[in-house]
Amino acid sequence: MYRRTRKYTAACQAAMQAGRAAARMARPAPTYPAELPDLRMRITVERFDGAEVRHVFELHRTRRCDVYRVTIDGTPWRNAGLSGVLEGLRKACPRVLSARHQGG
Repeated sequence: MYRRTRKYTAACQAAMQAGRAAARMARPAPTYPAELPDLRMRITVERFDGAEVRHVFELHRTRRCDVYRVTIDGTPWRNAGLSGVLEGLRKACPRVLSARHQGG
């Protein structure tokens, strides 16, 4: 076996890096996904039993794809995933008794 000198090893590495760079530049550019809009989802809740109440949950984009910056009627609420938003919605809208149970 022949010994390889540092100069020869450095020249081989430089040639390989140049070849890799040339091959990378010859390939077509990758296609990136489209930029997502800031407002990702809007959930509108309307209650018709008793006083008519309407709330709008707006889910805005964050750095993570499964977490949203949530505003309710224009006021910031918190950062949450869709299941967290639905949990907050469930807790904010308590059940209403039916007419049969109200005695009327």
